[in-house]
Amino acid sequence: MRAQTFPDLPQMTDTQGDPRRCGVEIEFSGLTAEKVADITTRILGGTADQADDHAFTITGSEIGGIEVYLDTALRHAESSAVKAIGLDLGQAVIPVELVTEPLTLDQMAPLDRLRCALREAGAEGSRAGLAYGFGVHFNPSLAARDTKSITYPLLAYALIEDWMRSAHPIDFSRKVLPFTDPYPTDLVRAFCDQGFVTPEVATDLYLRHASGRNYGLDMLPIFAWMDEEDGTTKVADALGDDSTSARPAFHFRLPDCRIDEADWSLRGEWLRWLLVEEIAADEALLVKLLHGWEDAHGRVTLSRAPWARRCGEILKDAGVPARTIARDKTEDQENDEGEAA
Repeated sequence: MRAQTFPDLPQMTDTQGDPRRCGVEIEFSGLTAEKVADITTRILGGTADQADDHAFTITGSEIGGIEVYLDTALRHAESSAVKAIGLDLGQAVIPVELVTEPLTLDQMAPLDRLRCALREAGAEGSRAGLAYGFGVHFNPSLAARDTKSITYPLLAYALIEDWMRSAHPIDFSRKVLPFTDPYPTDLVRAFCDQGFVTPEVATDLYLRHASGRNYGLDMLPIFAWMDEEDGTTKVADALGDDSTSARPAFHFRLPDCRIDEADWSLRGEWLRWLLVEEIAADEALLVKLLHGWEDAHGRVTLSRAPWARRCGEILKDAGVPARTIARDKTEDQENDEGEAA
């Protein structure tokens, strides 16, 4: 299968005129870190340097630097013996993680080509095991430090999250594990009450109602970066530590990794984030969703399902999902034609 292209975001450059980039993290099982490093250099070139039995750094690839490692806290254990034993025993259920440096959208296509090769080699995804819970994380960089670039996408995601989880459900293993929790209703209500607040106010609301890291959209990296810029410590104070990786990029961690399934692709998951930014760029639609959420919830929320249905109706009336689905089908048809030729 030919690697797919990735549609542009509504705003493709930052305030310096540089292209916005996106780091990608892919979790899967079925292959050792060494095997993944070998396949990566074969497909994308570069040189793999081994840090230990379960960690490799690839430099000079077609898409730049790549880290490949067994994703577990045991890698950082103080005792080397405990670490080695734990990692060797855990390979069957602990995912290998492949982490790229920030990529342009043109560089996403070679990464998707690597995804195809890993699948053919036996990589396993979220639904291959009851306890797998593997995901794909996208880290798209900010266009600017302003309300439209930070608060609008956050609000867009918060308003459509219930619909997104209903229309495109994540695997059960990821629902029960504490890595992709839905935003608390009180957080969404606070944003609806206050509207299009500044990033600073958004930070305060978020830390008051959702100060943990394990949400489908983790905003803490951006807020920690703002702390560094401002000389403040809001995130560290709220979490009780300063371990958050600060960077001017969203951390979208909702998508599953279904790397072993023939009809799954990174592009399909990218369309989820594209939809968030498309809605964020449509202020009139955001207002309609905001008022719709308020009408559906009142002061007490007993179920998320009614809003998920109503949100889908609002989006359908606006034609947003239809545009995204049509774009995806067109790309699939082009791929089929290319293969037939």
